[in-house]
Amino acid sequence: MRVAFAADHAGAALKAELLVRVTARFPGDGLVDLGGDGSDPDDDYPDFARRLGRAIRNGEADRGVLICGSGVGASVAASKMRGVRAAVCHDTYSARQGVEHDDMNVLCLGSRVVGPESAFECVQAFLDASFSGEPRHRRRLAKVLSIEAEEARAGDQRSGGER
Repeated sequence: MRVAFAADHAGAALKAELLVRVTARFPGDGLVDLGGDGSDPDDDYPDFARRLGRAIRNGEADRGVLICGSGVGASVAASKMRGVRAAVCHDTYSARQGVEHDDMNVLCLGSRVVGPESAFECVQAFLDASFSGEPRHRRRLAKVLSIEAEEARAGDQRSGGER
C-alpha cells in the first residue's frame, strides 16, 4: 500500500514523528512525504489537502494521512476533491470503522488535539483496516459516490463544462 503524508505548519512535527514510526511498523509500504516541514507559517492546510488529494486521485497513493492543528480544516478541504473520502479521527474505532464501513482513504489528525502515541495508534488502525465490501456498506458507498457525481455534474454545468 502506498501512503502519502502531508501537513500544514501546525501538523509538521507530528507528521515527521509519524513517518518515522510508520516506516518502522510498515516497512514494506511505500510512504510518500508530500511536504509541510513547519518552517513556513503560511503553509496552509488547503494546499496540502489538494496535494494529497491529487496524489490519491492520480494513483500515486492509495491512502493518505493529512495533519493540521485540529484536523477539521484538513478534512473539510480534502473532502472537496473527487475520489477523496476524508475524516477526522482521534480514536482507533473511528479510524478503523471509517475504512471498513465507509472506504475512507484519508485520515485527518489534529496535532493540537491528539498526542503522538494516540495519533500513531489511529494511523495503525487506519492502515490495518480494509473495506468490508458488505452489501450494506457497498450500498451506502454507492450513494455517497452518487452525491459526488451529481455535484460534479452540477459544477460542470455552472462553469460551462470546464473543470
